[in-house]
Amino acid sequence: MDDTTPHQRPVGRKMTPQRAEFRRLAQSAEVGMVTRAQLAVLAQNLTCTGLINGTESHLLLILINTAPADAFDKSGQPIVFKSNRQLAFEVGRSVGRVSRMLSRFFDLGLITMQDSGNYKRYPIRNSDGDITDGCGVDLRILIARYGELDRRVKEIRAEKKATEAALRRYRGALRNTRYALAAADLSATARRRVADRIERISNYVGIAAKASNYLLRRATFLLEWSIDRLMQLAPRRQGQREAEKTTCLDVENDMHKQITPPYQSERSNGQAGSVHAGRLGFPKAGAASNWALEQSAAARPGSIGERDTRRQALVALKDVMRAAPTLKELGCAPNNFRDLVRLTPMLCRFTGISEGIRSNAVATMGELQAAVAVAITLEKTNRQEVASPGGYLRAMTERAAAGKLHLARSVFGLAARSGPEAFDRTVGQT
Repeated sequence: MDDTTPHQRPVGRKMTPQRAEFRRLAQSAEVGMVTRAQLAVLAQNLTCTGLINGTESHLLLILINTAPADAFDKSGQPIVFKSNRQLAFEVGRSVGRVSRMLSRFFDLGLITMQDSGNYKRYPIRNSDGDITDGCGVDLRILIARYGELDRRVKEIRAEKKATEAALRRYRGALRNTRYALAAADLSATARRRVADRIERISNYVGIAAKASNYLLRRATFLLEWSIDRLMQLAPRRQGQREAEKTTCLDVENDMHKQITPPYQSERSNGQAGSVHAGRLGFPKAGAASNWALEQSAAARPGSIGERDTRRQALVALKDVMRAAPTLKELGCAPNNFRDLVRLTPMLCRFTGISEGIRSNAVATMGELQAAVAVAITLEKTNRQEVASPGGYLRAMTERAAAGKLHLARSVFGLAARSGPEAFDRTVGQT
């Protein structure tokens, strides 16, 4: 007769490939390289990494202190044989909670566990009474991973310290920018424009205490840049040495010398001037202004897409940077087009371009061409050639959808006006 006894569900601790790998790593650990005191300090510091919480850190500290100090010597075996009931009594939690925490430690690679047939924990001794092996909680994995975990703790602490410093600097820069705006001699229109820019930066950061270190530093640089413009100071030349060598679009790994004129920032400052009310006398262009867009040659039907793709491939990052020196004035020095794409949302917020307009541009032109279009819009807005950045980018998107947008001509046209001759003419006029 067939056995009709139902198959019982497996009882015991489950085994996964990751847990098996942690066991192998624990067996290869060199005992004696790390002391018990070092592991105790590490267990208390692991909470800052987010791996474990306070209760789990307490339990891990109890496990480390339960093993004798000589168990961490070269001939020792740091294995703990306490039962879950005893550990639950010492940590002040239920037995089931302790069992779950031990399983989580196993999954995180903080401990390994060797179970006996009846799931009891006991040591295995030799004829001299020394422990050679045992069934219990093995702490050798902590010795093997001590360098990795300790390095992670130090990195988290350094990042937190840098974020706190960036937060203090951002709050100070925001306060100083508002004071500078109140003290600057501006017309009502210019004052409102600068105030809106400050509010956009503040709204982009959001809750400063929860913002990242990178976002705080970038916002601080923009605010300090605004202070320099309000006080009519020369633009900062931060990062000019890094701009001497950049990665070319047509070269994968090799470096090439940057041939952008070294005084492009001064030229931009001389041409654009300060945020004083006198700048409002420049011609303005709205969303439908056609003169602000470089004229495109008549295209033959059926060949627009091919020629546009070929033209865009000829535009290198150095050409975009030469055409839009405002990027350098804002401290943006992308090493490749991927960095420029990553900076595009922040540049849109700073310029006043809504997220919907940017998303429409990305959907129509693609991320790369949309980033170049935003850089062109930023430069023309800084030169007071465009009064409505959002409308200008919308007009470029419509031209791109119709196949009449030629970003390469816009880039090369701006780059030609940003050359040494334009700089000399601007200096002569002043």
